[in-house]
Amino acid sequence: MDELGKHIVDASGATTGMSVRLGELMLETTSDKVIALLTFLRDDPKCLFKQLIDICGVDWPERSKRFDVVYNLLSLKNNIRVRVKVQTDETTPVPSADVVYPSAGWFEREAYDLYGIWFSDHPDLRRILTDYGFEGHPMRKDFPLTGFVELRWDDVQKRVVYEPVKLQQEFRRFDFLSPWEGGIPHELPGDEKATGEKATKS
Repeated sequence: MDELGKHIVDASGATTGMSVRLGELMLETTSDKVIALLTFLRDDPKCLFKQLIDICGVDWPERSKRFDVVYNLLSLKNNIRVRVKVQTDETTPVPSADVVYPSAGWFEREAYDLYGIWFSDHPDLRRILTDYGFEGHPMRKDFPLTGFVELRWDDVQKRVVYEPVKLQQEFRRFDFLSPWEGGIPHELPGDEKATGEKATKS
């Protein structure tokens, strides 16, 4: 991984950082160099990252450039993954990767819808998951959990109706205890099978 990373840094001239974490190569770049880097990663014979797995956003509200745009790429030929990160803010667009990977358009629409990340030269940058007329970006860490309305088609009234957002289940608190690490004071569903006849025979 380190050898491939050094090759990419030296040959592409489009990175600002490189590291290997959890067995995966991670590259950092800037908005003005991201298309050049993605094109290099796709076409270079040592890379051949022909498949775009995902583009997602990460919100760091305490930073001036609060968003990371993360590109996850796969080389089927070499069986290697690489992650590319670009930092941006709420108003500075990142060039659309649609020119390098045609499937990027869908992922970029999702990042725009949920985080408000802008992509310049995108062929059709509009919301993809939220309702018509939705305001705000629900994956931002400062997005409020109450006070919003949702709209739906009412078949009885034969029109679009606006209603307060309702959570269909009560808010639950999780203790995040793992049954494999111990510490759970009660029996979990399925535990009774471990104490039955089959368990004693084996």
